[in-house]
Amino acid sequence: MHGLLKTTLLSIMLLASPGIMAAEVSHTLPGSPAGHWTPRLLLREQAPASGDRSHPVLYVHGASFPSELSIMFRFEGTSWADDLNERGYDVFGLDFAGYGGSERYPGMLGDAPMVGAPLGRAPEAAVQVERAVRYIMASTGAPRVTIIAHSWGTIVAALFATRHPELVDRLVLFGAIVKREGPARSEPDAWSLVTIEEQHTRFVGGVPKGHAGVLVEQDFPRWARTYLATDPTSGERSPASVKVPSGPSADVLDAWSGKLAYDPARIMTPTLIVSGAWDGSSTPADAAWLAGAMSPMVDKTVVTVPDATHLMHLESGRRELYRAVDHFLEKR
Repeated sequence: MHGLLKTTLLSIMLLASPGIMAAEVSHTLPGSPAGHWTPRLLLREQAPASGDRSHPVLYVHGASFPSELSIMFRFEGTSWADDLNERGYDVFGLDFAGYGGSERYPGMLGDAPMVGAPLGRAPEAAVQVERAVRYIMASTGAPRVTIIAHSWGTIVAALFATRHPELVDRLVLFGAIVKREGPARSEPDAWSLVTIEEQHTRFVGGVPKGHAGVLVEQDFPRWARTYLATDPTSGERSPASVKVPSGPSADVLDAWSGKLAYDPARIMTPTLIVSGAWDGSSTPADAAWLAGAMSPMVDKTVVTVPDATHLMHLESGRRELYRAVDHFLEKR
């Protein structure tokens, strides 16, 4: 079954520790154009220098940028994947359909956002996570996979964990989108465009007035160039922009209107819930709600990272997030 999977060595990269090299490998999970469309998916892997692949971790990204721009991106010379490698974890990053190196939805091929059902909703994305997890298990021989998910990706990861608890070792949800009892909101178009200016405004917007910024600004220009490069059509528009499916936005709007895509009480996996003290999209109160909605029989930990926003993994205090996750995973 996996003989069709194409594995390509992308690059050899120097880690923060002198003399230690990590190979980033790209795995392609083939799609199917016939009948029911199945997208071709890109799954990045960065294994520890020891070559030990027995402790796999899968990163599940949020609504607007793929794994290359999050767990695999080096801020001040070091990525979160590097940090996890040093602790013995084999790190994988999935690009959902419509993002990064994965196949675009056929409906995203036009020049302007299409009116229609938002593409890439959580139930469909959870199937893509299952494809990645089963491939990782077959490739590494691990009986289960740890999942780290951000923002909208927490909806997908949690939904997958409720469907397949036997496949998940531990679950990390940071910047989790949870249920709020707000009014219903109109559904977005099938897909949308995101500019660099919009990303930067969002990244710095959560910092309280008068406080110094926390985004790693010196690396943002490189982040921006890499982001635009994830969409081959980005330079065809002015300003340059990246196409993203609108299903994630629709899932978030539904959650904030009282319709969360999963039942937290059905999560049976040990779970870490992390929020940033300045995160308006996923507040400490939201984290507390999620923990309270989960079964009292499940091991769960709630952590608040100080001086951090919804994009805490791109910020100067990101190592507080790393430490919280490291401590939780060490309990395995």
